Amino acid sequence: MTIDQYLSSYQYELPQELIAQNPAVPRDSSRLLVVDSPKTHAHTVFKDIVDWLQPGDLLVLNNTRVIPARLYGRKSTGAPVEILLLHEVRENCWLCLVKPGKRFKIGSEICFKFSPDDGRTDSPSIWARVIERDDATGGRLLEFQVPDGSSLIDLVARVGHVPLPPYITATEADADQYQTVYARELGSAAAPTAGLHFTKELLEKIAAKGVSMTNITLHIGVGTFRPVEVEEINQHKMHSEWLEINAETVKKIQETRAAGGRVIAVGTTAVRALEGAATAQGVSGAVPAKRYLVEPFRDRTDLFIYPGYEWKVVDGMITNFHLPGSSLLILVSSLLGRERLLKLYEEAIAEKYRFYSFGDAMYITPEAAVGLTGVTETVTEVDEEE
Repeated sequence: MTIDQYLSSYQYELPQELIAQNPAVPRDSSRLLVVDSPKTHAHTVFKDIVDWLQPGDLLVLNNTRVIPARLYGRKSTGAPVEILLLHEVRENCWLCLVKPGKRFKIGSEICFKFSPDDGRTDSPSIWARVIERDDATGGRLLEFQVPDGSSLIDLVARVGHVPLPPYITATEADADQYQTVYARELGSAAAPTAGLHFTKELLEKIAAKGVSMTNITLHIGVGTFRPVEVEEINQHKMHSEWLEINAETVKKIQETRAAGGRVIAVGTTAVRALEGAATAQGVSGAVPAKRYLVEPFRDRTDLFIYPGYEWKVVDGMITNFHLPGSSLLILVSSLLGRERLLKLYEEAIAEKYRFYSFGDAMYITPEAAVGLTGVTETVTEVDEEE
């Protein structure tokens, strides 16, 4: 095995003060590291990304909308509990991460109270019952009791809290700042954070340049933020996430390809949606000029992208700076090359870039994406005994 296949090869040291606690204001004033060739890169600000896109490009945006997925409640015994909604398994039945786990035994009933300032007296609480344990996530399946004529999502909006990541500990951001300006489809447990940098005005400038845009939907769940815990990364199993790619998006990708344009994914979630759908449909990436989605797709994907992956749809991507050893860092390494990516992270740290969800961004142009061409880095064999 080569060094790229080991989790320990995807580590770096980040000073605590570079973990962004608040988003840039305005959104497009965040910094942008543009990787424009296999050997060159540039430092700029995000609003200037319009200068690095080309007429005929297609930007693919994830239009998922974060739900207030963190709920605080009490068991019927009065013991406090916390849950994070991940995804709906069936109507009014959700897979959830739970805390503390020992209090969520099968049959336990949980009450989630409405906020005192909710202003309403009807339906003062939501009840849920634990019906199953999910071994893959360590979570629980909760069946919610929803009054006739009511929507669980609407009720959750009154009791839930936007689930900011745990490394954001001192923020002044409001809930809207953890949504993209194009967020539409409710169902995500986290924001597609590469999209947080766009303003409506910037999107208009990009469109005016002749760059097309289209939407996919991937509802972010535990698959995106669950850490990789095995040293040999090809043994990591992603938890699946729901996605939808409609006929309009497929048509735009085909038209872009036919005209010689480039498909640029905004965020790792857009990458996983496009590549996950193509992989499920058996699309080959062996002939780059013919890479496109075959048909619309509406299903779940557990695709894990790591170096050696055969890219099928995406030509370039916009992304944030990711946690050490995360599946997202490994995904970006597959496109750009692990060694180069970590060197760019070193430089970003030296230049005081802001990291993670509210942090700055990177644009990997198709010209810099060695993963598309089959170019690999020079690697050494790892001694199995070390």
